[in-house]
Amino acid sequence: MTESQAGAAGSPWSPLRHRTFRMLWIATVASNVGTWMNDVGASWLMTSLDPDPLMVALVQAAGSLPMFLFALPSGVLADIVDRRRYLIFAQLWTLAVALVLGVLALAGLVNAHILLLAAFLLSTGAAMSSPPFQAIVPELVANADLPPAIALNSLGINISRAIGPALGGLILSFAGPAAVFLLNALSVSGVLLVLVRWKSEPARRNLPPEHFFSAVRAGLRYVEAAPLLRIVLVRAVAFFLFASAGWALLPLVARRELGLGPGGYGLLLTSIGLGAVGGALLLPRLQRRIPADRLMVLASLLFALSLLALAYVRQFWLLAAALLFAGLAWIAVLSTLNVAAQRSAAGWVKARALAAYLTVFFGAMTAGSALWGKTAGLLGIPSALVIAAAGLALASATALRWRLGVSPELDLAPSGYLHPGTLDVSHDRGPVMICVEYDVAPDQATEFAKAVQEMRRIRRRGGALSWGVYEDLAAPGRFVETFLVESWLEHLRQHERHTMNDKAIQTRVQGFRRGAMPPGARHLAAPG
Repeated sequence: MTESQAGAAGSPWSPLRHRTFRMLWIATVASNVGTWMNDVGASWLMTSLDPDPLMVALVQAAGSLPMFLFALPSGVLADIVDRRRYLIFAQLWTLAVALVLGVLALAGLVNAHILLLAAFLLSTGAAMSSPPFQAIVPELVANADLPPAIALNSLGINISRAIGPALGGLILSFAGPAAVFLLNALSVSGVLLVLVRWKSEPARRNLPPEHFFSAVRAGLRYVEAAPLLRIVLVRAVAFFLFASAGWALLPLVARRELGLGPGGYGLLLTSIGLGAVGGALLLPRLQRRIPADRLMVLASLLFALSLLALAYVRQFWLLAAALLFAGLAWIAVLSTLNVAAQRSAAGWVKARALAAYLTVFFGAMTAGSALWGKTAGLLGIPSALVIAAAGLALASATALRWRLGVSPELDLAPSGYLHPGTLDVSHDRGPVMICVEYDVAPDQATEFAKAVQEMRRIRRRGGALSWGVYEDLAAPGRFVETFLVESWLEHLRQHERHTMNDKAIQTRVQGFRRGAMPPGARHLAAPG
Protein backbone atom coordinates (compact mmCIF):
# COMPACT_ATOMS: atom_id res chain seq x y z
CA MET A 1 0.00 0.00 0.00
CA THR A 2 1.39 3.41 -0.96
CA GLU A 3 1.47 6.31 1.46
CA SER A 4 -1.40 8.02 -0.32
CA GLN A 5 -3.46 4.83 -0.22
CA ALA A 6 -2.72 4.42 3.47
CA GLY A 7 -3.86 7.94 4.09
CA ALA A 8 -7.02 7.33 2.12
CA ALA A 9 -7.68 4.13 4.03
CA GLY A 10 -7.52 6.06 7.28
CA SER A 11 -10.13 8.65 6.27
CA PRO A 12 -13.78 8.35 7.33
CA TRP A 13 -14.87 8.10 3.68
CA SER A 14 -12.26 5.62 2.45
CA PRO A 15 -14.64 2.59 2.37
CA LEU A 16 -16.68 4.34 -0.33
CA ARG A 17 -13.76 3.73 -2.71
CA HIS A 18 -14.97 0.11 -2.89
CA ARG A 19 -17.75 0.03 -5.50
CA THR A 20 -19.91 -2.75 -4.04
CA PHE A 21 -19.73 -1.27 -0.54
CA ARG A 22 -20.63 2.16 -1.95
CA MET A 23 -23.62 0.91 -3.91
CA LEU A 24 -24.87 -1.24 -1.03
CA TRP A 25 -24.40 1.64 1.41
CA ILE A 26 -26.49 4.01 -0.74
CA ALA A 27 -29.21 1.39 -1.28
CA THR A 28 -29.27 0.56 2.44
CA VAL A 29 -29.67 4.22 3.38
CA ALA A 30 -32.66 4.44 1.04
CA SER A 31 -34.12 1.22 2.45
CA ASN A 32 -33.65 2.46 6.02
CA VAL A 33 -35.46 5.68 5.13
CA GLY A 34 -38.38 3.47 4.10
CA THR A 35 -38.09 1.49 7.35
CA TRP A 36 -38.24 4.66 9.47
CA MET A 37 -41.20 5.93 7.47
CA ASN A 38 -42.92 2.60 8.13
CA ASP A 39 -42.13 2.80 11.86
CA VAL A 40 -43.59 6.29 12.11
CA GLY A 41 -46.70 5.12 10.24
CA ALA A 42 -47.14 2.02 12.42
CA SER A 43 -46.60 3.81 15.76
CA TRP A 44 -48.88 6.67 14.84
CA LEU A 45 -51.59 4.40 13.44
CA MET A 46 -51.59 2.43 16.70
CA THR A 47 -52.29 5.63 18.68
CA SER A 48 -55.52 5.83 16.64
CA LEU A 49 -56.41 2.13 16.64
CA ASP A 50 -55.72 1.59 20.38
CA PRO A 51 -54.19 4.49 22.39
CA ASP A 52 -53.49 2.37 25.48
CA PRO A 53 -49.80 3.00 26.45
CA LEU A 54 -49.07 -0.73 26.54
CA MET A 55 -50.42 -1.27 23.01
CA VAL A 56 -48.43 1.68 21.63
CA ALA A 57 -45.27 0.40 23.35
CA LEU A 58 -45.96 -3.09 21.97
CA VAL A 59 -45.36 -1.74 18.44
CA GLN A 60 -41.76 -1.14 19.52
CA ALA A 61 -41.69 -4.52 21.27
CA ALA A 62 -43.08 -6.33 18.22
CA GLY A 63 -40.36 -4.71 16.15
CA SER A 64 -37.64 -5.80 18.58
CA LEU A 65 -38.80 -9.31 19.50
CA PRO A 66 -37.81 -11.04 16.22
CA MET A 67 -34.26 -9.80 16.64
CA PHE A 68 -34.22 -11.45 20.04
CA LEU A 69 -35.75 -14.68 18.74
CA PHE A 70 -34.16 -15.07 15.33
CA ALA A 71 -30.88 -13.13 15.20
CA LEU A 72 -28.81 -16.04 16.54
CA PRO A 73 -30.30 -18.69 14.20
CA SER A 74 -29.83 -16.19 11.38
CA GLY A 75 -26.21 -15.67 12.35
CA VAL A 76 -25.67 -19.42 12.30
CA LEU A 77 -27.18 -19.69 8.82
CA ALA A 78 -25.05 -16.77 7.64
CA ASP A 79 -21.92 -18.64 8.75
CA ILE A 80 -22.79 -21.95 7.07
CA VAL A 81 -24.66 -20.98 3.85
CA ASP A 82 -23.98 -18.55 1.00
CA ARG A 83 -24.48 -15.11 2.61
CA ARG A 84 -25.42 -13.36 -0.62
CA ARG A 85 -28.26 -15.77 -1.41
CA TYR A 86 -29.45 -15.66 2.17
CA LEU A 87 -29.55 -11.85 2.08
CA ILE A 88 -31.54 -11.93 -1.18
CA PHE A 89 -34.09 -14.25 0.46
CA ALA A 90 -34.38 -11.91 3.46
CA GLN A 91 -35.00 -8.89 1.20
CA LEU A 92 -37.69 -10.78 -0.74
CA TRP A 93 -39.37 -11.65 2.58
CA THR A 94 -39.36 -7.99 3.68
CA LEU A 95 -40.65 -6.82 0.30
CA ALA A 96 -43.57 -9.28 0.40
CA VAL A 97 -44.62 -8.34 3.96
CA ALA A 98 -44.39 -4.60 3.27
CA LEU A 99 -46.51 -4.98 0.12
CA VAL A 100 -49.20 -6.99 1.91
CA LEU A 101 -49.37 -4.43 4.74
CA GLY A 102 -49.69 -1.59 2.23
CA VAL A 103 -52.49 -3.33 0.32
CA LEU A 104 -54.38 -4.14 3.55
CA ALA A 105 -54.05 -0.51 4.66
CA LEU A 106 -55.42 0.66 1.29
CA ALA A 107 -58.41 -1.64 1.79
CA GLY A 108 -58.95 -0.36 5.36
CA LEU A 109 -58.42 -3.83 6.84
CA VAL A 110 -55.61 -3.07 9.29
CA ASN A 111 -56.51 -3.39 12.99
CA ALA A 112 -54.27 -3.33 16.07
CA HIS A 113 -53.44 -7.05 15.93
CA ILE A 114 -52.68 -7.06 12.20
CA LEU A 115 -50.42 -4.05 12.75
CA LEU A 116 -48.50 -5.83 15.52
CA LEU A 117 -48.19 -8.96 13.36
CA ALA A 118 -46.88 -6.92 10.43
CA ALA A 119 -44.33 -5.18 12.68
CA PHE A 120 -43.22 -8.61 13.89
CA LEU A 121 -42.89 -10.05 10.36
CA LEU A 122 -41.06 -7.01 9.01
CA SER A 123 -38.63 -7.19 11.90
CA THR A 124 -38.18 -10.90 11.17
CA GLY A 125 -36.83 -9.87 7.78
CA ALA A 126 -34.48 -7.45 9.52
CA ALA A 127 -33.42 -10.22 11.92
CA MET A 128 -32.52 -12.40 8.94
CA SER A 129 -30.60 -9.56 7.26
CA SER A 130 -28.66 -7.95 10.10
CA PRO A 131 -26.07 -10.64 10.98
CA PRO A 132 -25.03 -11.38 7.37
CA PHE A 133 -25.06 -7.68 6.46
CA GLN A 134 -22.63 -6.94 9.28
CA ALA A 135 -20.55 -10.05 8.60
CA ILE A 136 -19.99 -9.24 4.90
CA VAL A 137 -18.40 -5.85 5.62
CA PRO A 138 -14.86 -7.36 5.79
CA GLU A 139 -15.54 -8.92 2.35
CA LEU A 140 -16.41 -5.55 0.81
CA VAL A 141 -13.56 -3.36 2.10
CA ALA A 142 -9.86 -3.63 2.88
CA ASN A 143 -8.91 -4.49 6.45
CA ALA A 144 -7.66 -0.94 7.10
CA ASP A 145 -11.07 0.37 6.04
CA LEU A 146 -13.06 -1.81 8.47
CA PRO A 147 -13.43 0.71 11.37
CA PRO A 148 -14.52 3.60 9.08
CA ALA A 149 -16.81 1.17 7.21
CA ILE A 150 -18.57 0.29 10.47
CA ALA A 151 -18.79 4.00 11.32
CA LEU A 152 -20.19 4.75 7.85
CA ASN A 153 -22.85 2.07 8.29
CA SER A 154 -23.85 3.70 11.57
CA LEU A 155 -23.83 7.10 9.86
CA GLY A 156 -26.05 5.73 7.08
CA ILE A 157 -28.55 4.40 9.59
CA ASN A 158 -28.73 7.79 11.25
CA ILE A 159 -28.93 9.74 8.01
CA SER A 160 -32.00 7.67 7.27
CA ARG A 161 -33.22 8.29 10.81
CA ALA A 162 -32.90 12.02 10.17
CA ILE A 163 -34.77 11.86 6.84
CA GLY A 164 -37.23 8.99 7.28
CA PRO A 165 -39.35 10.14 10.23
CA ALA A 166 -39.87 13.66 8.90
CA LEU A 167 -40.66 12.36 5.42
CA GLY A 168 -42.89 9.66 6.89
CA GLY A 169 -44.77 12.16 9.03
CA LEU A 170 -45.27 14.45 6.02
CA ILE A 171 -46.55 11.65 3.78
CA LEU A 172 -48.68 10.32 6.65
CA SER A 173 -50.32 13.73 7.04
CA PHE A 174 -51.23 14.05 3.35
CA ALA A 175 -51.60 10.50 2.02
CA GLY A 176 -52.22 8.26 5.05
CA PRO A 177 -50.45 5.13 6.36
CA ALA A 178 -51.01 3.02 3.22
CA ALA A 179 -48.72 5.28 1.16
CA VAL A 180 -46.00 5.05 3.84
CA PHE A 181 -46.20 1.25 3.92
CA LEU A 182 -46.07 0.92 0.13
CA LEU A 183 -43.09 3.29 -0.16
CA ASN A 184 -41.29 1.12 2.38
CA ALA A 185 -41.84 -1.85 0.08
CA LEU A 186 -40.41 0.14 -2.83
CA SER A 187 -37.32 1.13 -0.82
CA VAL A 188 -36.32 -2.53 -0.36
CA SER A 189 -35.94 -3.08 -4.10
CA GLY A 190 -32.70 -1.07 -4.31
CA VAL A 191 -30.89 -3.33 -1.85
CA LEU A 192 -32.28 -6.36 -3.64
CA LEU A 193 -30.91 -5.12 -6.98
CA VAL A 194 -27.41 -4.50 -5.60
CA LEU A 195 -27.30 -7.95 -4.00
CA VAL A 196 -28.43 -9.65 -7.22
CA ARG A 197 -25.69 -7.87 -9.18
CA TRP A 198 -22.95 -8.47 -6.57
CA LYS A 199 -20.63 -11.32 -7.55
CA SER A 200 -19.34 -12.44 -4.18
CA GLU A 201 -16.36 -14.73 -3.84
CA PRO A 202 -17.52 -18.22 -2.79
CA ALA A 203 -16.20 -19.29 0.57
CA ARG A 204 -13.34 -21.77 0.35
CA ARG A 205 -14.06 -24.83 2.44
CA ASN A 206 -11.60 -27.64 3.11
CA LEU A 207 -14.14 -29.39 5.32
CA PRO A 208 -17.87 -30.10 4.99
CA PRO A 209 -20.18 -27.26 6.17
CA GLU A 210 -21.37 -27.36 9.76
CA HIS A 211 -24.78 -28.71 10.64
CA PHE A 212 -27.21 -26.15 12.03
CA PHE A 213 -27.50 -27.30 15.65
CA SER A 214 -23.80 -28.09 16.05
CA ALA A 215 -23.08 -24.63 14.61
CA VAL A 216 -25.41 -23.09 17.22
CA ARG A 217 -23.57 -24.92 20.00
CA ALA A 218 -20.19 -23.87 18.60
CA GLY A 219 -21.34 -20.24 18.48
CA LEU A 220 -22.55 -20.31 22.07
CA ARG A 221 -19.28 -21.88 23.22
CA TYR A 222 -17.40 -19.13 21.43
CA VAL A 223 -19.43 -16.45 23.21
CA GLU A 224 -18.78 -18.13 26.56
CA ALA A 225 -15.01 -18.22 25.91
CA ALA A 226 -14.60 -14.72 24.39
CA PRO A 227 -14.12 -12.24 27.28
CA LEU A 228 -14.47 -9.06 25.21
CA LEU A 229 -17.68 -10.26 23.58
CA ARG A 230 -19.17 -11.13 26.97
CA ILE A 231 -18.35 -7.61 28.19
CA VAL A 232 -20.10 -6.15 25.13
CA LEU A 233 -23.22 -8.20 25.92
CA VAL A 234 -23.32 -7.10 29.57
CA ARG A 235 -22.91 -3.46 28.65
CA ALA A 236 -25.60 -3.75 25.96
CA VAL A 237 -28.16 -5.01 28.50
CA ALA A 238 -27.21 -2.29 30.97
CA PHE A 239 -27.85 0.46 28.42
CA PHE A 240 -30.66 -0.70 26.15
CA LEU A 241 -32.97 -2.04 28.86
CA PHE A 242 -33.43 1.51 30.20
CA ALA A 243 -32.81 3.52 27.00
CA SER A 244 -35.69 1.67 25.31
CA ALA A 245 -38.10 3.84 27.35
CA GLY A 246 -37.37 6.81 25.09
CA TRP A 247 -38.28 4.97 21.88
CA ALA A 248 -41.32 3.21 23.38
CA LEU A 249 -42.92 6.28 24.93
CA LEU A 250 -42.01 9.01 22.44
CA PRO A 251 -45.22 8.54 20.35
CA LEU A 252 -47.33 9.02 23.48
CA VAL A 253 -45.37 12.09 24.57
CA ALA A 254 -45.85 13.59 21.10
CA ARG A 255 -49.60 12.90 20.90
CA ARG A 256 -50.82 13.11 24.51
CA GLU A 257 -48.41 15.48 26.21
CA LEU A 258 -47.60 17.86 23.34
CA GLY A 259 -50.76 17.42 21.24
CA LEU A 260 -48.77 16.95 18.04
CA GLY A 261 -49.84 15.38 14.78
CA PRO A 262 -47.83 12.84 12.76
CA GLY A 263 -45.69 15.60 11.21
CA GLY A 264 -44.61 16.86 14.64
CA TYR A 265 -43.86 13.33 15.83
CA GLY A 266 -41.75 12.78 12.72
CA LEU A 267 -39.81 15.98 13.41
CA LEU A 268 -38.99 14.80 16.95
CA LEU A 269 -37.61 11.58 15.51
CA THR A 270 -35.72 13.64 12.95
CA SER A 271 -34.09 15.58 15.79
CA ILE A 272 -32.78 12.31 17.19
CA GLY A 273 -31.53 11.35 13.74
CA LEU A 274 -29.79 14.69 13.19
CA GLY A 275 -28.11 14.37 16.56
CA ALA A 276 -26.95 10.87 15.62
CA VAL A 277 -25.56 12.11 12.27
CA GLY A 278 -23.64 14.82 14.07
CA GLY A 279 -22.46 12.28 16.60
CA ALA A 280 -21.28 9.91 13.88
CA LEU A 281 -19.23 12.72 12.31
CA LEU A 282 -17.74 13.71 15.68
CA LEU A 283 -17.22 10.16 16.88
CA PRO A 284 -13.79 9.42 15.30
CA ARG A 285 -12.36 12.52 17.01
CA LEU A 286 -14.07 11.66 20.31
CA GLN A 287 -12.83 8.06 20.20
CA ARG A 288 -9.25 9.25 19.75
CA ARG A 289 -9.48 11.52 22.80
CA ILE A 290 -11.82 9.66 25.16
CA PRO A 291 -11.37 6.00 26.22
CA ALA A 292 -14.23 3.69 25.23
CA ASP A 293 -15.50 3.12 28.77
CA ARG A 294 -15.54 6.80 29.66
CA LEU A 295 -17.28 7.61 26.38
CA MET A 296 -19.95 4.98 27.12
CA VAL A 297 -20.56 6.41 30.61
CA LEU A 298 -20.81 10.00 29.34
CA ALA A 299 -23.17 8.93 26.57
CA SER A 300 -25.36 6.98 29.02
CA LEU A 301 -25.65 9.98 31.34
CA LEU A 302 -26.43 12.24 28.38
CA PHE A 303 -29.20 9.90 27.23
CA ALA A 304 -30.56 9.79 30.80
CA LEU A 305 -30.80 13.60 30.76
CA SER A 306 -32.65 13.36 27.46
CA LEU A 307 -35.17 11.00 29.07
CA LEU A 308 -35.72 13.59 31.81
CA ALA A 309 -36.31 16.22 29.13
CA LEU A 310 -38.83 13.89 27.49
CA ALA A 311 -40.57 13.57 30.87
CA TYR A 312 -40.86 17.28 31.69
CA VAL A 313 -40.19 19.56 28.71
CA ARG A 314 -43.43 20.51 26.95
CA GLN A 315 -42.17 23.15 24.52
CA PHE A 316 -41.75 21.55 21.10
CA TRP A 317 -38.55 23.21 19.91
CA LEU A 318 -36.88 22.94 23.30
CA LEU A 319 -37.65 19.22 23.42
CA ALA A 320 -36.46 18.80 19.83
CA ALA A 321 -33.15 20.42 20.83
CA ALA A 322 -32.82 18.06 23.79
CA LEU A 323 -33.43 15.07 21.53
CA LEU A 324 -30.45 16.10 19.39
CA PHE A 325 -28.30 15.07 22.35
CA ALA A 326 -30.23 11.82 22.68
CA GLY A 327 -29.25 10.99 19.09
CA LEU A 328 -25.61 11.85 19.76
CA ALA A 329 -25.54 9.65 22.86
CA TRP A 330 -27.32 6.80 21.09
CA ILE A 331 -24.85 6.65 18.19
CA ALA A 332 -21.87 6.87 20.55
CA VAL A 333 -23.04 3.82 22.49
CA LEU A 334 -24.16 1.89 19.42
CA SER A 335 -20.95 2.45 17.48
CA THR A 336 -18.68 1.69 20.44
CA LEU A 337 -20.42 -1.61 21.16
CA ASN A 338 -20.65 -2.57 17.49
CA VAL A 339 -16.93 -2.03 16.84
CA ALA A 340 -16.06 -4.01 19.98
CA ALA A 341 -18.36 -6.87 18.90
CA GLN A 342 -16.84 -6.91 15.39
CA ARG A 343 -13.30 -7.04 16.74
CA SER A 344 -14.06 -9.76 19.27
CA ALA A 345 -15.07 -12.38 16.68
CA ALA A 346 -13.00 -14.53 14.33
CA GLY A 347 -14.12 -14.78 10.71
CA TRP A 348 -15.55 -18.30 10.97
CA VAL A 349 -17.98 -17.28 13.72
CA LYS A 350 -18.40 -13.55 13.03
CA ALA A 351 -22.07 -13.67 12.00
CA ARG A 352 -22.92 -15.78 15.06
CA ALA A 353 -21.04 -13.46 17.42
CA LEU A 354 -22.72 -10.39 15.95
CA ALA A 355 -26.05 -12.22 16.13
CA ALA A 356 -25.46 -12.85 19.84
CA TYR A 357 -24.92 -9.11 20.27
CA LEU A 358 -28.08 -8.31 18.30
CA THR A 359 -30.04 -10.90 20.30
CA VAL A 360 -29.06 -9.25 23.58
CA PHE A 361 -29.53 -5.74 22.16
CA PHE A 362 -33.05 -6.36 20.89
CA GLY A 363 -33.97 -8.65 23.77
CA ALA A 364 -33.25 -5.75 26.12
CA MET A 365 -35.18 -3.38 23.83
CA THR A 366 -38.17 -5.75 23.69
CA ALA A 367 -38.30 -6.34 27.44
CA GLY A 368 -37.71 -2.66 28.15
CA SER A 369 -40.43 -1.49 25.76
CA ALA A 370 -43.03 -3.73 27.37
CA LEU A 371 -41.80 -2.80 30.87
CA TRP A 372 -41.93 0.96 30.30
CA GLY A 373 -45.26 0.76 28.50
CA LYS A 374 -46.77 -1.05 31.47
CA THR A 375 -45.09 1.33 33.92
CA ALA A 376 -46.46 4.33 32.03
CA GLY A 377 -49.95 2.82 32.16
CA LEU A 378 -49.71 2.41 35.94
CA LEU A 379 -47.73 5.49 37.03
CA GLY A 380 -47.98 7.86 34.09
CA ILE A 381 -45.60 8.70 31.25
CA PRO A 382 -43.36 11.21 33.14
CA SER A 383 -42.85 8.85 36.09
CA ALA A 384 -41.89 5.95 33.80
CA LEU A 385 -39.32 8.14 32.02
CA VAL A 386 -37.84 9.39 35.31
CA ILE A 387 -37.45 5.83 36.60
CA ALA A 388 -35.81 4.79 33.32
CA ALA A 389 -33.42 7.77 33.49
CA ALA A 390 -32.40 6.88 37.06
CA GLY A 391 -31.90 3.24 36.09
CA LEU A 392 -29.74 4.23 33.13
CA ALA A 393 -27.56 6.45 35.29
CA LEU A 394 -27.06 3.62 37.80
CA ALA A 395 -26.45 1.07 35.02
CA SER A 396 -23.55 3.14 33.69
CA ALA A 397 -21.63 1.94 36.75
CA THR A 398 -21.20 -1.42 34.98
CA ALA A 399 -18.15 0.23 33.39
CA LEU A 400 -16.36 -0.22 36.72
CA ARG A 401 -16.61 -4.02 36.52
CA TRP A 402 -16.96 -4.84 32.81
CA ARG A 403 -14.48 -2.64 30.97
CA LEU A 404 -14.10 -2.49 27.20
CA GLY A 405 -10.84 -0.55 27.34
CA VAL A 406 -8.78 -3.16 29.19
CA SER A 407 -8.98 -5.76 26.39
CA PRO A 408 -5.90 -5.99 24.14
CA GLU A 409 -6.08 -5.63 20.36
CA LEU A 410 -6.89 -9.05 18.92
CA ASP A 411 -5.40 -10.56 15.77
CA LEU A 412 -8.12 -12.97 14.68
CA ALA A 413 -6.71 -13.83 11.26
CA PRO A 414 -6.33 -17.62 10.64
CA SER A 415 -2.97 -18.88 11.86
CA GLY A 416 -2.61 -21.63 9.27
CA TYR A 417 -2.41 -24.23 12.04
CA LEU A 418 -1.79 -27.63 10.43
CA HIS A 419 -4.24 -30.49 10.69
CA PRO A 420 -3.18 -33.25 13.09
CA GLY A 421 -1.09 -35.56 10.92
CA THR A 422 -2.50 -37.87 8.27
CA LEU A 423 -4.61 -40.11 10.46
CA ASP A 424 -7.18 -42.03 8.42
CA VAL A 425 -10.17 -41.43 10.68
CA SER A 426 -13.82 -41.17 9.73
CA HIS A 427 -15.18 -37.64 10.15
CA ASP A 428 -18.06 -38.80 12.33
CA ARG A 429 -15.87 -40.82 14.71
CA GLY A 430 -16.24 -39.51 18.22
CA PRO A 431 -16.34 -38.14 20.75
CA VAL A 432 -12.60 -37.51 20.61
CA MET A 433 -10.35 -36.62 23.53
CA ILE A 434 -7.07 -34.82 22.82
CA CYS A 435 -4.26 -35.04 25.37
CA VAL A 436 -1.32 -32.62 25.18
CA GLU A 437 1.70 -33.20 27.45
CA TYR A 438 3.95 -30.47 28.85
CA ASP A 439 7.23 -31.07 30.69
CA VAL A 440 7.87 -27.99 32.84
CA ALA A 441 10.66 -27.21 35.32
CA PRO A 442 9.25 -27.76 38.84
CA ASP A 443 10.15 -24.22 39.93
CA GLN A 444 7.98 -22.85 37.06
CA ALA A 445 5.04 -25.17 37.68
CA THR A 446 2.93 -22.59 39.54
CA GLU A 447 3.45 -19.93 36.89
CA PHE A 448 2.72 -22.45 34.12
CA ALA A 449 -0.49 -23.59 35.84
CA LYS A 450 -1.75 -19.99 35.67
CA ALA A 451 -0.66 -19.40 32.08
CA VAL A 452 -2.16 -22.64 30.74
CA GLN A 453 -5.63 -21.53 31.85
CA GLU A 454 -5.67 -19.34 28.73
CA MET A 455 -5.66 -22.55 26.69
CA ARG A 456 -9.13 -23.27 28.04
CA ARG A 457 -10.49 -20.26 26.14
CA ILE A 458 -8.69 -21.31 22.95
CA ARG A 459 -10.07 -24.84 23.07
CA ARG A 460 -13.59 -23.74 24.05
CA ARG A 461 -13.68 -21.03 21.37
CA GLY A 462 -12.67 -23.66 18.84
CA GLY A 463 -15.46 -26.02 19.87
CA ALA A 464 -14.28 -28.11 22.83
CA LEU A 465 -17.05 -29.54 25.00
CA SER A 466 -14.87 -29.69 28.10
CA TRP A 467 -11.31 -28.86 29.14
CA GLY A 468 -8.95 -29.68 31.99
CA VAL A 469 -5.27 -29.75 32.97
CA TYR A 470 -3.67 -32.23 35.39
CA GLU A 471 -0.22 -32.68 36.96
CA ASP A 472 1.42 -36.09 37.26
CA LEU A 473 1.80 -36.73 40.99
CA ALA A 474 4.71 -39.10 40.36
CA ALA A 475 6.59 -36.64 38.16
CA PRO A 476 6.28 -33.00 39.36
CA GLY A 477 6.35 -30.60 36.42
CA ARG A 478 4.70 -33.00 33.97
CA PHE A 479 1.27 -31.72 32.98
CA VAL A 480 -1.42 -33.18 30.73
CA GLU A 481 -3.96 -30.88 29.08
CA THR A 482 -7.14 -32.64 27.94
CA PHE A 483 -10.13 -31.45 25.95
CA LEU A 484 -13.10 -33.23 24.43
CA VAL A 485 -14.75 -32.55 21.06
CA GLU A 486 -17.88 -34.02 19.47
CA SER A 487 -16.14 -35.76 16.57
CA TRP A 488 -12.96 -36.04 14.55
CA LEU A 489 -14.43 -33.57 12.05
CA GLU A 490 -14.98 -31.06 14.86
CA HIS A 491 -11.32 -31.44 15.85
CA LEU A 492 -10.25 -30.74 12.26
CA ARG A 493 -12.40 -27.62 12.42
CA GLN A 494 -10.58 -26.57 15.58
CA HIS A 495 -7.38 -26.39 13.58
CA GLU A 496 -9.02 -24.29 10.86
CA ARG A 497 -10.46 -21.93 13.51
CA HIS A 498 -7.06 -21.33 15.11
CA THR A 499 -6.21 -17.61 15.01
CA MET A 500 -2.98 -15.62 15.28
CA ASN A 501 -4.12 -14.51 18.73
CA ASP A 502 -4.53 -18.18 19.72
CA LYS A 503 -1.08 -18.91 18.30
CA ALA A 504 0.50 -16.15 20.41
CA ILE A 505 -1.09 -17.56 23.58
CA GLN A 506 -0.08 -21.11 22.66
CA THR A 507 3.51 -20.01 21.98
CA ARG A 508 3.65 -18.33 25.38
CA VAL A 509 2.40 -21.48 27.12
CA GLN A 510 4.77 -23.73 25.17
CA GLY A 511 7.63 -21.46 26.22
CA PHE A 512 7.51 -23.10 29.67
CA ARG A 513 8.40 -26.55 28.35
CA ARG A 514 11.80 -28.14 28.87
CA GLY A 515 13.66 -29.50 25.84
CA ALA A 516 13.60 -28.61 22.17
CA MET A 517 10.67 -30.81 21.12
CA PRO A 518 7.12 -29.40 21.08
CA PRO A 519 4.57 -30.97 23.42
CA GLY A 520 3.23 -34.28 22.22
CA ALA A 521 -0.46 -34.81 21.52
CA ARG A 522 -2.55 -37.99 21.65
CA HIS A 523 -5.97 -38.41 20.05
CA LEU A 524 -8.31 -40.85 21.78
CA ALA A 525 -11.70 -41.79 20.29
CA ALA A 526 -14.60 -43.66 21.84
CA PRO A 527 -14.77 -47.31 20.65
CA GLY A 528 -16.95 -47.97 17.66
